[in-house]
Formats: sequence, structure tokens, C-alpha cells
Amino acid sequence: MAYNLLKGKKGIIFGALDERSIAWKTAQYCIAEGAEIVLTNAPIALRMGEIDKLAKECKAPVFPADVTNMEDLDSLFTKTREHFGGGVDFILHSIGMSPNVRKGIHYTQSNYDFMHKTMDISAMSLHRVLQTAMKHDAINEWGSVVALTYIAAQRVFPDYNDMADAKALLESITRSFGYHYGVKKHVRINTISQSPTRTTAGSGVKGFDGFINYAEKMSPLGNATSDQCAAYVVSLFSDLTRMVTMQNLFHDGGFSFTGVTPAVIEQMGE
Repeated sequence: MAYNLLKGKKGIIFGALDERSIAWKTAQYCIAEGAEIVLTNAPIALRMGEIDKLAKECKAPVFPADVTNMEDLDSLFTKTREHFGGGVDFILHSIGMSPNVRKGIHYTQSNYDFMHKTMDISAMSLHRVLQTAMKHDAINEWGSVVALTYIAAQRVFPDYNDMADAKALLESITRSFGYHYGVKKHVRINTISQSPTRTTAGSGVKGFDGFINYAEKMSPLGNATSDQCAAYVVSLFSDLTRMVTMQNLFHDGGFSFTGVTPAVIEQMGE
């Protein structure tokens, strides 16, 4: 059921890869709520994914951009402003990749060149996006930026590897840049800490099925789905949340504040 929460608003969705992506679902929900969007991803991701299918469905242009390349980001915001005839009202940052995770390298043996890439792609990219947006005056007054994160930024999930460090940095950038963009133009910046979700990226983490099953048993409401996350993102893009900024917002069915549950105790006792 749509509520026209984003009627007349325009935005950029980073990171839609395929139908399993939270960014993909968010793009669909934004369109359903009345928005117009631009889709973007790294050139290699565009070749690997199915974004053209989403672009056709959403009647949205696709502008390739490597988020570690400032020239690409300059081009993205220039083309986006030209396409819309002005600035945007919202941005979704749904970007994360770790070469150490992909290659199965243990956290204590991390390859530091790989770790740098993890930080650059998964966290520093948010700073790059925001810096470029500010330079181009690309986000309208009272705009909203949301980045996706995970509770491993605060708690140890051993096999989440250096992505945990990247998410911690991502959340710090959200607070720091959130202050400056708030003062400058009332732009609000938040992260959503989502339940473990069966996306293409998430499934690459060792023991991911165990993450999901454990979280399901720990969460009073169960794990939040990608569709439910997309709906929450839309609420943060809407005018209903104008005074929410610099926050890490848990969207995890209550997992983050639950100590233990009978289902987990029962399983451990088996």
C-alpha cells in the first residue's frame, strides 16, 4: 500500500545489483511512493548485475560511477542535476565490499592493501559522495541521506572480518558529516543497522546462514526482510522524519537489545 510519501521528490540509489539487493527493493518502494530516481553502481557491478531490468521498471537512467573515483562522482552529480533540472531530495548508500572476506583471509591475518580497499569502498565512499554532493550543491534543503550498516560495527561477529571496521567508520562519518551538512543545509544523514539479510553481498560472509538463524531466534519480532528495510528507508527519506539525523537506527526486530531468548537457550542445551 502506497502513501505518496515521496511525491515530487527525486533521489539517487547507489548499489542496486539484483532483485536480492536492499537497494533494488528501495528503488521500487521509492517509485511506488511517488519519487523519481537515478540509479548508479560501479561499472563492473553494472556488468555483473541486472540493473537495466530495474531501470526499465523504474523508468530511471543509469549513471555508472566508481565511488572511489572523485571524477566519476563529479560526473554522476553533474548528470543527475542535468537530468532532474536541479538537486535531489534523498540518497541511498548501499555499498560494501571486502577483498579479505571474498578471499577467505582471517581478520588477524588481513592483507592491508585489501583492508584499505574495504575502507575506501565500504566507508570512505560515503564521505566522498557527501563531499561531492556538497560541492555541487546537489542535495536540496531538508534532504535525507541513508547508509546501510550492520551491528558488527558495535559487537564482535568474528567472521564479519574487516567489514566490521568499515561499518564502524561508516557510522562515524554519518555523525560527523551529518553535523556539518545539517548546519549548512538541514540535510539529515543516518545509518540503518539491518538484520542479516540474504543479499548477494551478505551471503559472501562465512557462516552467514548461522548469522541469520541465530538472529531469528534472538529477535522478538524475527529478522527484518529487505522489503521491510526498504519501507523504513522510505520513511527516512520522507518529510515525516525531518528532525532525525546523525543516528544509527536499528532495524532488526529487537535483536540489538535482546540478551538471550528461550529458543537460543534451548538450542544451546541440545
